[in-house]
Amino acid sequence: MLIKPILFIALSATSFATVAQTPAPTKATGNDFINVFETLSGKQAGVRKGHAKGVCATGEFEPSEQALHYSNSPLLRSGKSQANIRFSMAGGNPNADERARTPRGIGVQFITEKGEVHNIAGLTTPVFPGKSPEVFLGLLNTLVPNEQGKVDFKKVAEYRKQNPSTLGQFNWLQAHNPPSSYAHTTYFGIHTFYMVNDEGKHTPFRWQLVPETAQKQLTDEQMTSLESSFLAKQLEQDLAQAPIHLQLQAVIGQAGDPVNDPSVQWPADREVIALGRLTLTASGKNQCDPTNFDPNLLAPGFAPSDDAVLKLRSSAYAISFGKRLTGQ
Repeated sequence: MLIKPILFIALSATSFATVAQTPAPTKATGNDFINVFETLSGKQAGVRKGHAKGVCATGEFEPSEQALHYSNSPLLRSGKSQANIRFSMAGGNPNADERARTPRGIGVQFITEKGEVHNIAGLTTPVFPGKSPEVFLGLLNTLVPNEQGKVDFKKVAEYRKQNPSTLGQFNWLQAHNPPSSYAHTTYFGIHTFYMVNDEGKHTPFRWQLVPETAQKQLTDEQMTSLESSFLAKQLEQDLAQAPIHLQLQAVIGQAGDPVNDPSVQWPADREVIALGRLTLTASGKNQCDPTNFDPNLLAPGFAPSDDAVLKLRSSAYAISFGKRLTGQ
């Protein structure tokens, strides 16, 4: 049975009868996530197990000089890089409803003139629905239907109450209508990374990708009147008018900012510097299909944090990648 977009917006943790508590698992592996994704969305052979529905795009990245003090990365020093991009809907359903209050995703693989590769992967929400892999897995487990094929939303709400780090993304999605186009919304890296300079100094940052044009959300009326699949066509129409430009920025962390908890957003007054400009020139082909957008694959001059959710992405992405390439 497919779980509809309610998966990511389940009920609020207010006003529910007392139910038995469902604790978070004590351990979470990449296989655990692949299994629960397939339970929630069905076994979808040959597609990504997370963010199954998406569209490819191509473009280029031109770095900014602002970050040269922070990082010696060739991504920021070697001129323009090619960009292989995939926009997507959250979840494992390749037929996901694009009007739903769920996150949209982006994966970008940058390839420098000398062949160095750097990946980023982010969401349209500034936080992740859980402070750890175990907490997020526990949330997904509460969304698995019972023997009657129904989700126990009281159990979901109780779990959220016991694990408040799952509420940040939920509350953000309730307060913001979905974007009307993949091109007119901000994407957040969520996880903390480090820029590394010639002296070996590590500067914590979180990236964000901000459109140069006005951001546009669906109206309440559009969320019911539009067809359930429109984003790929809208992206094609946007690109037919002109290239799409987005600014890749680094939000610089300060002492005390949580670097290993993606469920917490940093304060709004943090310094923001330009990393460069991403320009999209075409969409609709399948050149991104074989790409694994593992965000731990970084060019020199960047380093990952110890965020456990970030670390687990490598194994989950690899398992999904292997299943996809073998038609599973």
